[in-house]
Amino acid sequence: MTPVLIRRVRLGAAFVLLTYLILHFSNHALGLISLDAMETGRRWFLAIWRNPLGTLALYGAITVHGVLALWLLYQRRSLRMPSWEAAQYGLGLVLPALLATHVVGTRIAWWQVGTEDRYARVLLGFWVVAPERGIWQTITLLIAWIHACIGVHYWLRFRRWYPRVVMALFAGALLLPTLALAGYVTGGHEVVTLARTPGWREELARVTHPPSPAQGAVLVQIRTRFLEVYLAALLAVVVARGARRLWQRRRSIRVSYPGDRFVTVPVGFTILEASRVAGIPHASVCGGRGRCSTCRVRVVHGLGDLPAAREAEQRVLARVGAAPDVRLACQTCPVRDVAVAPLLAPSIVPGDAHTADVRQGRERELAVLFADLRGFTRMAEHKLPYDVVFVLNRYFETVGTAITQAGGVTNQFTGDGVMALFGIDVGPAAGCRQALAAARAMVEGLASLSAELAGDLPAPLRIGIGIHAGAAVVGRMGWGQSFYLTAVGDTVHVAARLEQATKDYHAELVVSEDVGRYAGIDLSAFRRDDLAVRNRAGRVPVRVITRARELP
Repeated sequence: MTPVLIRRVRLGAAFVLLTYLILHFSNHALGLISLDAMETGRRWFLAIWRNPLGTLALYGAITVHGVLALWLLYQRRSLRMPSWEAAQYGLGLVLPALLATHVVGTRIAWWQVGTEDRYARVLLGFWVVAPERGIWQTITLLIAWIHACIGVHYWLRFRRWYPRVVMALFAGALLLPTLALAGYVTGGHEVVTLARTPGWREELARVTHPPSPAQGAVLVQIRTRFLEVYLAALLAVVVARGARRLWQRRRSIRVSYPGDRFVTVPVGFTILEASRVAGIPHASVCGGRGRCSTCRVRVVHGLGDLPAAREAEQRVLARVGAAPDVRLACQTCPVRDVAVAPLLAPSIVPGDAHTADVRQGRERELAVLFADLRGFTRMAEHKLPYDVVFVLNRYFETVGTAITQAGGVTNQFTGDGVMALFGIDVGPAAGCRQALAAARAMVEGLASLSAELAGDLPAPLRIGIGIHAGAAVVGRMGWGQSFYLTAVGDTVHVAARLEQATKDYHAELVVSEDVGRYAGIDLSAFRRDDLAVRNRAGRVPVRVITRARELP
């Protein structure tokens, strides 16, 4: 069975179990209405899950999900993992032991001796006969829900639409178990009251057929056997992992990283597992499941000795346009010494999980915008530090909003200057139109801000903007936690020079002729000039736009 098939089968089983859990919690919530409502809901619930197809789906999903979880636990070469993944594994591994008593007392008792697991009988046991069992059952249901929610969140967070609905889903994830617990408590109180009614317990026993002492002993034995088998399976995984580790220690490989760092691991470890063993920070948003590309590395040495990428890895790498020497660390198991360089910062976020390979470093045709606040340094000399920071933050908010709403990326705020990129994903033509739209919006936004702060400013805020388009190297650059998307090259140098030229021309905007050509906009109505740029042969033909609002 391939890793892709295992993941799909396990995901399908998880969906079945999640559906069961949602319906089960919804049934509990009916206790807010009455015990009779809970019982009516139970009949519909059992109609779904106690027919042959529902039984096969439910217990098949439990078996498949559990067996594959143990298999994946065996497959892991290292147990070092992110805290959320450790929590999901831990909660999942304790669930079978916690659920055993409840399953045997309800489903197995019904199957073996014909006991009706009505809500009245179950709640009587949890609230009157053995309240400690009720507490444990509540804890078990919450553990199951948390386990499921962790899985859903870390599966869906790669979807581009997920950030828009995550708060609604989070509200639902809190509301459903809250309603279920409230219904459970309300129904329990009703049963406690009914239990005081003479003859009620006897009548309940008559219609539900509880197990006799001998039958109860058989059910206890079934539960004990299940726990023994489950614990034996866990122990077998531990023993098998230890035996494999001893065997693989006979042959080790060396994985080297930038900065003269390396780790020696047995053959069979993935590059990501090697990073975790060595304590080397390595991005892995999906936890090493091959669902994202954040763990990708550039193979510096030993590419030819690596096993060929499987279909799932090829699909992910193709989606991000990875170069031939790039591999997914979580899917690559070196058999000989290898040297790699992680391509993304360890602090990468889910939104970058499937971004194009341009963010690793690619040459792109795009538009670059530079903007600078005119005369602010002199103005700041006569203001308190707090006032300076306040005005700058409002300025950055205004221009940043204009840039992002136009489709650009703000990547540098230096002093009172801003640099932005347009057209990274949509090309230079659309990028230039976006940049011109952003320039107009920036000037209009700054006029509104000046009017708002008129009482605190000696003069309206003025801005100078330069835009140029052409080829530049775009990528995530920086060090440590300070990585950001930026661009370098002649195009950036020219755009910065055009911004400086706005002072000489006493204009709000200076753009190169290339910008108008890419954007398909006629700028012939504006003054044309040829601008000298230091360290660049030849002059740059530009258009001088005194007021950005005059743009067509």
